[in-house]
Amino acid sequence: MTSHMSSLDAFNLRAEARDAPPSGIVAVFQHARGREGVIPLWVGEGDLGTPDFIARPAADALVGGETFYTWQQGIPELRAALARYYGRHFGIESGLNDYIVVGSGMQAIQLALQAVAGAGDECVYLSPAWPNFAAALEVAGGKAVPVTLDFSENGWTLDLERFEAAITPRTRALFINTPSNPTGWAADRETLSAILEIARRHGIWIIADEIYAKFWYGGGERAPSFLDVQSPEDRILYVNSFSKNWAMTGWRVGWIKAPPPLMPVLENLVQYSTSGVPQFMQRGAVAALDEGDDFIASQIARAAEALDIVTKSLSATGRVRFARPGGAFYLFFAIDGVEDSMQSAMRLVDETGVGLAPGVAFGAGGEGFFRLCFNRDLGQIAKASKLLEAYISESF
Repeated sequence: MTSHMSSLDAFNLRAEARDAPPSGIVAVFQHARGREGVIPLWVGEGDLGTPDFIARPAADALVGGETFYTWQQGIPELRAALARYYGRHFGIESGLNDYIVVGSGMQAIQLALQAVAGAGDECVYLSPAWPNFAAALEVAGGKAVPVTLDFSENGWTLDLERFEAAITPRTRALFINTPSNPTGWAADRETLSAILEIARRHGIWIIADEIYAKFWYGGGERAPSFLDVQSPEDRILYVNSFSKNWAMTGWRVGWIKAPPPLMPVLENLVQYSTSGVPQFMQRGAVAALDEGDDFIASQIARAAEALDIVTKSLSATGRVRFARPGGAFYLFFAIDGVEDSMQSAMRLVDETGVGLAPGVAFGAGGEGFFRLCFNRDLGQIAKASKLLEAYISESF
């Protein structure tokens, strides 16, 4: 490690880039990459390929020559489809200028951060959390400030007083992922209203990651959203992606919903990064939005059944603690007596063939837990659950 660091120092890189932490999720994935028989429940994607009704329009547009520079804000047809989607599922009226299409949900987060925070600024977020947000901010020279959710087997909860106490004069935004990756915590409408009031009092932005809003196991067709409680003047940037709902993780297409006056700024940021999303891919995204409701519903129904399978098996060990997730498609669980989740995740994949993400990869409050993605084939989930049940009962 020392010689590696010395060689990097010789290149005179920015410290923020040089010291960016490697992903603990990827570490386990790389450890067992290519190994036969592994059940890969470590990364945040399902096992279904992109449906033909989405892939076909994209392929046709590619063959048809839609391979030139295009609208940096996104083709009008896609932005109109986003407005229709939000009208159906969130009950709001919006227009083409409320949306900008970007190259993945990750780029949506990066551009939202670039718009509101930079070197020396702070953003407060809820932890355990998907690590990419904090890393993206800190690579840019900012500081990510975690506020840890409280865990009990009745659910993960947010201490709002402790949350507000983390805000300083340097705080520019609150990053809120609900339903949450990895915990499955989902804010109710009252909590969203309270968070919004905090942002209003301090004059700061909210970056709302509601990518899992449709993967919801409570009442109604989706999780509560800031869209249910916000006013037109509120400072909220919604970051989202086509990856999860429509089995499009490899496409790298996302969007930002933002106040229309911000669109020229966001369009400039697209210009100075990717200069836009390939037009033929956007044709597939239009089809996803307009024709994909039944596909989403089938995925959610399967995920709910998979969750029942996993929780039944792990509960049977008498040694596993978890809060049943309100949304998303992850079970975040702890095993009695396990403190080093990275070492244990390596051991689990080596000895059971089940690949899990170590909780330590998700920051404050995550150590001692494991993340299991259950958005997969039910037979595979059943097999993995039985393997884990037997191993935890006998070997840990």
